[in-house]
Amino acid sequence: MDDEKWMRAAIEQALLAEEMDEVPIGAVIVRDGALIAAAHNTRETDKNPLCHAEVSAIAEAAQALRGWRLPGCTLYVTLEPCPMCAGAAINARIPRIVFGAYDKKAGAFGTLYDLAEGKLNHKPEVTGGVLEEECAQLLSSYFKKKRK
Repeated sequence: MDDEKWMRAAIEQALLAEEMDEVPIGAVIVRDGALIAAAHNTRETDKNPLCHAEVSAIAEAAQALRGWRLPGCTLYVTLEPCPMCAGAAINARIPRIVFGAYDKKAGAFGTLYDLAEGKLNHKPEVTGGVLEEECAQLLSSYFKKKRK
């Protein structure tokens, strides 16, 4: 299934983040079966609270497609987007968002909030739980090591 294929690409990005001692969250943006953008968390490296995987991938895709609207794109991310990232995806008019693990602390596509509920001017199709266990394991392993 393509969703699993592209989520694996997002997981690869998350592993790159972990190598940099960043929280292992990765994102990719796909359009017409082609990878348009790939990014991972760089908040610690860049000392910037905006450098979430999704925001960085959206910025990269916007540059690649030469416009702030990202029609026909799908965002794949290893963790359910937070309100900032969900808002960025909605503002970019991304029609489909697929995430891996659910985020009980900040999930903005159904877990804690639901920014896709229809009150905003753009309502993306959202699919959660793709390779959920693998994505959740990345985070739990990372934080387990951090706590030692």
